[in-house]
Amino acid sequence: MNDFRQSVAAALALIGSFDSELIGIVWLSLRVSLSASLIALLIGTPLGVWLAISRFRGRQVLVVLANALLGLPPVVAGLMLYLLLSRSGPLGFAGLLFTPTAMVVAQVMLTTPIVVALVHRPVSVLWAEYADLARTDGLSHLRSVALLISLGRASLLTAFLAAFGRAIAEVGAIIIVGGNIRGYTRTMTTAIVLETSKGELSLALGLGLILLSLSVTISTVAFLLVGRVGEK
Repeated sequence: MNDFRQSVAAALALIGSFDSELIGIVWLSLRVSLSASLIALLIGTPLGVWLAISRFRGRQVLVVLANALLGLPPVVAGLMLYLLLSRSGPLGFAGLLFTPTAMVVAQVMLTTPIVVALVHRPVSVLWAEYADLARTDGLSHLRSVALLISLGRASLLTAFLAAFGRAIAEVGAIIIVGGNIRGYTRTMTTAIVLETSKGELSLALGLGLILLSLSVTISTVAFLLVGRVGEK
């Protein structure tokens, strides 16, 4: 019990002193996860809208595939990307392995299906409800899509926050392609794994408390903002 109390006290002291290593790890985690979430939103939103409003052969297969990828194991995504980016892989010439960029790509692979699924479902409902009305009003197809996106902005916000929540808590893929290099590719989750395995619990607990605070904050912001957007 005394060891636990000492570890918690040391963790709080690290946070309170704005320890440079801890701040660097948190900043990298936020930078990587926010970048991945924004890219996933830019890729996943048009894909989700396209699957919702288009009718073509094989569409249902793509919808099922997008939803199936929600359960893609992070370590499998990391392994696939590692093979692509390794020196002997087809993209090895880019030299991206064990860099923050590779970590962003890994998180984009994991979060894009989340955005696609969370955008596709509400847009499908909105399209079924408003498509005929938009045609009656003489709106072009592009303006109709823009109207749908405006009506479904709460879903876009939910999709982004869900993607960010998945990204910031991810460890399996980024530790494979990032290498957990101190001061360069070490994030909160990978640092927690490493420090715990070493028995250095103060930094691990400090990062864990920050990560938990971020998760609670994300959930609270999502609840409040989606409620406000839905009322407008």
